Amino acid sequence: MSAQHEEDDLAPSSTPGYKPAAAKSVDEYAKLDAEDESLARWKASLGIVPGASTSGSGPKVTILSLELVSPTLPPGKHLVMNVQDQNELAALKKNPITIKEGVEFNVRINFRVNHSIISGVRYIQVAKRSGIKVDKLEQMLGSYGPHPKGEPYTKNFDPEESPSGMLARSGTYQVRSRVVDDDGEVYADWEWSFKIGKDW
Repeated sequence: MSAQHEEDDLAPSSTPGYKPAAAKSVDEYAKLDAEDESLARWKASLGIVPGASTSGSGPKVTILSLELVSPTLPPGKHLVMNVQDQNELAALKKNPITIKEGVEFNVRINFRVNHSIISGVRYIQVAKRSGIKVDKLEQMLGSYGPHPKGEPYTKNFDPEESPSGMLARSGTYQVRSRVVDDDGEVYADWEWSFKIGKDW
């Protein structure tokens, strides 16, 4: 499969006619509609206040972890990928996570906004088996400013059901995950794998 086709799979869907607005600083957003008291309180809860620091180097967003969450997980078991640990990601690519067949689960992502306002941030995941695309998940994270206390944000995606049956249990699924914004800036891009089993 060509590299261009793989990049097309990971491209976020677009809405015809939608054009992202020009980027503004946190201070510019804080001064917009400054006379609207309820809007000012809401913006302050997002860390958008006059004089807020937006200077900083490095990425605007740091993806901390990706979790698979299910009420059917055994007590005490957590499926968490530390996206900042390259050794762990390399191991996850070679040693697949086991997802129980036919259960409801959801993806949860933890991230930190380091500086600036981010908008239209999406999580895209393409799963392949034997090199053939079998699933694509695209979920909107949304738009965020730096957290007022510097804390990470958590986004839970819509629940989905894992495949079931003998065919689903045969083989390993290779996954590529990406976090990208409306401007096409990629904040994280990593690969991992999973298999479907009778138990977690």
